[in-house]
Formats: sequence, C-alpha cells, structure tokens
Amino acid sequence: MTLKYLIQKEFLQIRRNAFLPRLIVAFPIVIMCVMPWVMQMEVKNIVVDVVDIDHTVESQRLVQQIAASNYFIFGGQKATYAEAIKDIEKGRADVILEIRDGKYLIAANAVNGTKGAMGSAYLSQIVRAPDSTFSAASVLTLYNKQQNYKLFMIPALFAIVMMLMTGFLPTLNIVGEKEAGTIEQINVTPVSKWAFILAKLIPYWLIALFVITVCLLLAWLVYGITPAGPVWLIYVLAMLLALFFSSFGLIVSNYSDTMQQAMFVMWFFVVSIMLLSGLFTPTRSMPQWAYLTTYINPMHYFIDAIRTVFIRGGGLHETAHQVLALAGIGTLMGCWAVQSYKKNS
Repeated sequence: MTLKYLIQKEFLQIRRNAFLPRLIVAFPIVIMCVMPWVMQMEVKNIVVDVVDIDHTVESQRLVQQIAASNYFIFGGQKATYAEAIKDIEKGRADVILEIRDGKYLIAANAVNGTKGAMGSAYLSQIVRAPDSTFSAASVLTLYNKQQNYKLFMIPALFAIVMMLMTGFLPTLNIVGEKEAGTIEQINVTPVSKWAFILAKLIPYWLIALFVITVCLLLAWLVYGITPAGPVWLIYVLAMLLALFFSSFGLIVSNYSDTMQQAMFVMWFFVVSIMLLSGLFTPTRSMPQWAYLTTYINPMHYFIDAIRTVFIRGGGLHETAHQVLALAGIGTLMGCWAVQSYKKNS
C-alpha cells in the first residue's frame, strides 16, 4: 500500500507541474515529425559547374544528364577551369566537371568531407555509366527495398525519445526534491529504499509506454511506416531501455546535490552513449577502442534490435542477444540505483 501512495504522489507532482505534461506530449511529436526530415545522411542539392572544352554531342548529353539528376543542381557552364574554381572558393559550387579531349576531371570542394566525397562518387557514376562493362549487372535488395532513409532512421529516433524522457525526468525529479527539502520528509519515514526507488521509476515506465505508443502511431500516420516484426517486442525493448535510463538517471541524482550538477553529468553521459551507439554512423567504422564500448552500451543493443524488428521483421529469436543484454544492464543499473540512495532514518 505504501508503494501505491508514493506512486500517486509522483503522478500528482507531474500533473501539478505546468510544464511537464506538455513536454511529455509535445516532445515525441516534435522528434518524430521534424527529425526524420533533417537527420538524413543522403547528400542532395550538390551544385555542379561544368567546363566543357570539347563541345561534342556526347559531352552535351552528359551535361543534360547532370542537370536532370535529383542529386545535382546545375550551376551552369563555365568558359575556363579558373572561372569555375572561383565559384568553389566563393561557396557557389561544390563540384567541378571539366571535359577536355574526351577525358573527364572531377574536382570537389571537400570542406564538407561527406558532401565532397559523395558528390564526386555520384558524378563519377554518371560519367562512367555509358561505358560501364557492368551495366547489365543486377542488384538484389533484401530489406528496405525502396532504400528509404526514414525507414532506417525512425526506429532509432525511438531511442532518443526514450533516453530523454525516461533519463532526464527522474534525475531532475529527485534533485528538485533535494533542493526543495521535501526529500528529507521521506527520509525520516519507515519507507524502504526499494519502495522509494520503485515509486520514482514506475511512473516514468508508464510514461515510456505512452511515448512509444505515440511514436508508433506517428510513424504510421505521418510516414506510413509500420514494423515488419511483432509490435509487442518493440514495447519489451522500450521498457528495457527505459529501465536502464531511468535507473541511470536516479544514480546521477543520488550523487548530485544541485540540478545544475545533475544536468551536466547526465548530458555528458547521454551524448557519449548516443554518439557511440551506432545511431548516426556504423559502429564497425569506429576505431577498435571505440567499437569495444558498444558491448556495454545499452542504446546500441536497442537500436540494433529495433531496426531488426522494424526493417527485417525479426522476432524474439533474432533479437535474443540484444534483449538479454538490455535486461542484464538494466537490472544492474536498477540495483545500483537502490544501493546508491542514501536514506537517513
């Protein structure tokens, strides 16, 4: 019964806060509706200047192919290479294609390394395509056949929403009670540490269920994306990730005395966990020392598993490794959260 009343207290505190209920509803909506459009690794709108010295039928056909491409913006034909370089230096062009004596020179502005490299690669494909000896080769795409980047990115965004909603809110909750002095009233009661910590965790687990439901609905309504695998497994993965982040947030709050200190510590660890998780870049592309951190990174297991469920249609058998890892790390952090809470009785 004590746990029941403590949970009721937590929900009353959330409801009486003028900001938190709005944040809980608005945050997943903003993340799901805005981030997939801006977090694209696909490079488009590459401005190409062409220096056509030959003026042959073939060179003009190539220029027309570049102008018709969805990836390029035709910056116009320049009389000389030096004139095109001036456009690069002033930021008006990204790539130069020079056609001279039947040969092609591609020069790219690599200030943005990704844009320069991908722009050169795209342009090279167009230049080589007519003479390619592999033009009859076929490509078989097993998953995400439309190569829709949103289908790859949206499941990973669930991790960001869960991380911020179930990690930061419990942290600020306890530190806020420390600063207000109300936590001392709990400390002098016979309430056990387990009951107190569970009362702090359970409301945010319920919030996690609500948030993941909103994310699934928005993915379906806005983008027409539905999981190819079982939906219940997504909820299991979400709850295991919520267990880790809410427990981790409570650990940080237990060792913090002020809200500012808790925010800085949480932000440091959250950014590190996110960048090393494989959310934005493949983990196999990392240096070996950085790749080793993925073995203890719960966000990496979650992202790997939820992409398997969403894109490949995997079930519990295909994600058993990730589920067990998330359960183990979450349980360890939960026990640490209880032990680190200092109760003065």
